[in-house]
Amino acid sequence: MYNANSEVLSAFVEENMVNDSRIRILRILEILRSESDENHPITIVEILKIMNERWNMDSYRITVQKDIAALIDAGYPIEVVRSTQNRYYVTEQMFELPELKLLIDAVESGKFISEKKSRELTEKLTALAIRSDRDSLKRNISISDRVKTGSEQLYYIMDTLNEAINRKRKVSFLYFEYHAGKKKKLKNEGDPYILSPYTLTWNGDFYYVVGWSDKHQKIATFRVDRIFKVPEILEEKAVPKPKQYSIGDFAEKAFQMFDKEHATVELLCENEAMNTVIDHFGTKIRTEQVDEDHFRFKAEVSVSPVFFAWVFQFGGMIKIVGPQEVKDAYRDRLEKQLKTM
Repeated sequence: MYNANSEVLSAFVEENMVNDSRIRILRILEILRSESDENHPITIVEILKIMNERWNMDSYRITVQKDIAALIDAGYPIEVVRSTQNRYYVTEQMFELPELKLLIDAVESGKFISEKKSRELTEKLTALAIRSDRDSLKRNISISDRVKTGSEQLYYIMDTLNEAINRKRKVSFLYFEYHAGKKKKLKNEGDPYILSPYTLTWNGDFYYVVGWSDKHQKIATFRVDRIFKVPEILEEKAVPKPKQYSIGDFAEKAFQMFDKEHATVELLCENEAMNTVIDHFGTKIRTEQVDEDHFRFKAEVSVSPVFFAWVFQFGGMIKIVGPQEVKDAYRDRLEKQLKTM
């Protein structure tokens, strides 16, 4: 005798059995990804134990074995170590352990990332490692003693700038600097800057946006963490990048990304300064040996207090040879500093 209720119940049971099998195979894949690698293969018994402890799921060895075979047939990178108890592991993790350590170190070191966000990102990156390796990543966390920005809106500012770059649109934003008492003061007399953004550059622990400034009528750089509130994307199309212009070249020439007047300077250096010169100007810089103890080179720099401070810190190991106006500016700064003592 036909029973509609029995048919509905059978369909419900069948559907849930299918759903259970889908969930089960996904859980097995999750376990393999989070618990196994070439150095840490895992047995089916261990998989069954984790399924029960973590999700209160029960299954059978043969069922799990068939599920893993199905995953392999589907192209997932799973290897089998055959023995009395076969062991399984994922051969291709999203990130290798050294890569995760590198990313975590960058997150922890970045001054533009707040301490709170650094912890959140570090936790997410740590979760990408297999469970047995996570302790080695957690021991790297040491961010409380590093100078960090307190602003959480930086990510929204960068997201907006990225969108403007992709859409090739101008942006409008207010820009500030710190004055006495750590008070923010808007630059440009409180009027917004209009910028055609070309790229975001990470330099010296800070992010900068590089683009065409309507106010300056030239390529300019702005520190992203000094942008006051999220920029407004305008409907006006961005000014195209000047022909024969390389953003990479501009970043190299803008010494420490300070947007001051540029000049080609000649520097005379003791040989011991070569490592420092390469660190700041790269291996492509052309140097000329002057004598057994000295070399010289020319470079285009932004003539700014940062450049003068960089030269000063070496106590005469690096000297400005020319041009004369840059030497005079450096001398004036030194004399001004002496008067304050």
